[in-house]
Amino acid sequence: KGTVLLGGGCYGIGAIYPLARALKAAGNRVICTIEASSAYLLYMEDALRQVSDELIIATKDGSLGVRGGVQEVLAQVAASGTTIDQFIAIGCTFMMRMVTRVAKSLNIPILVALNPIMVDGTGMCGACRVSIGDKTSFACIDGPIFDGHLVDWDELASRRSAYARQEVQALSQAVDLNALLYKPEKAS
Repeated sequence: KGTVLLGGGCYGIGAIYPLARALKAAGNRVICTIEASSAYLLYMEDALRQVSDELIIATKDGSLGVRGGVQEVLAQVAASGTTIDQFIAIGCTFMMRMVTRVAKSLNIPILVALNPIMVDGTGMCGACRVSIGDKTSFACIDGPIFDGHLVDWDELASRRSAYARQEVQALSQAVDLNALLYKPEKAS
């Protein structure tokens, strides 16, 4: 491909590692960018440095690297004059949607790894149905990698939130998480 920029957030940080390794072994220039809300949530930095030409870190709170996310890094790399021949994003739906907007504005091809609800993994249940261009696809058997420019992001977001109420209701309501996480220190 030439120069490939890989963007990973949350679980996507680990998922871009084998891609970076394979793309580098195939002779590409590989730039990895990873994002997290704060520096303490980042992982695999050293491993990614070993399989890429450059690693760019972004944190939403600015505690490490670029303040922002993968989409800000994509815009900055493109603005630096670097030609990006392929962008691949893996992470939360919101990040992939935002980075696809930037890639579209810059005319950069983008692949995304979609993560809708998957029930049976055979395409029979239809839970992972996504609209890619004018075609209905099933992420479990047709993907999960798709052209980000063709994804119907509004539909995907709507389908991913279909069970949001049930997910919240399934959480234990009897436990006070604040009491568990934030124990006040006793004065000496």
